[in-house]
Amino acid sequence: MNIQSELMKGRDIRTGLHIPLKGTGHQATYSAKKSLYLIIVSVPVGTISTNGLRKIGDLIVRAMERVGKEGVITIQDGKTLENHLEVVEGMKLDRGYISPYFITNQKNQKCVWFWLFHMFHHSPFCLNSLCSCYVWQELDDPLILIQEKKIPSVNIVVRALELALKRQKPLLIVVEDMDSEALATLILNKLSADGIKVCAIKASGFGENRKANLQDLAILTGGQVVTEELGLSIENVEFEILGTCKKVVTISKDDIVILDGAGQKKSIEERCEQIKSAIELSTSDYDKEKLQERLAKISEAVVEMHA
Repeated sequence: MNIQSELMKGRDIRTGLHIPLKGTGHQATYSAKKSLYLIIVSVPVGTISTNGLRKIGDLIVRAMERVGKEGVITIQDGKTLENHLEVVEGMKLDRGYISPYFITNQKNQKCVWFWLFHMFHHSPFCLNSLCSCYVWQELDDPLILIQEKKIPSVNIVVRALELALKRQKPLLIVVEDMDSEALATLILNKLSADGIKVCAIKASGFGENRKANLQDLAILTGGQVVTEELGLSIENVEFEILGTCKKVVTISKDDIVILDGAGQKKSIEERCEQIKSAIELSTSDYDKEKLQERLAKISEAVVEMHA
């Protein structure tokens, strides 16, 4: 049974957007655990129509089939008249912005649709949409500073901003925590009319797991983790240790999606193999679970929907 055929059979997508969908054809896929997809579709106000929503729904179904239950789906403005999908390397982190002052699109004149897919074993699930105001931050081609410890000084933030200013690029800082004065400096820069586009997020995880998560992110983005163990000092940060990616999208208060990191494919594959080996050798169920989460993040596909 095909999700797409079930979605479109018997009842079209319409203004109410309440679509019953039998998931029997995918029980084997989704029976292991309850899954939740959050798909954000941004449609300019005034252009919503039944026919347009049907096409968007079809694109969403195709995207779901491409990424599977561990994948991520994002929406990008299309460069052509045709809607299409593009699969890229990406990572979703379960931490969002440190401060709501980093939000950029609170007054964006768009209608944002949320589709939540709840999949349960031996039960049908339905697709509902809610029209709501959702706020997030986006960064195109940013420099990414990955810091293991807390940023204790405003001078460090100023140094990072100087590097971003030289390259005229946005700045993403991933850090354990940040001194209040340093955070205030970033916020003042963001609020300034000629300031660098910037966002700071807290690193996910704790202890050794957080270190490993940061290293995964560094490999994906082609950067290095600023850590004393490697002899790196954040006071002397240079371009060479900063990562980058095609785009950072949907930086919300809860999570962040990084698209098309600049890391070498071989390095990413080697990292995946290391994690797989660690899973096989581990005797702890907890450690295995954390390793599997890391593997899913660094190896997951992200489908970009261009609509």
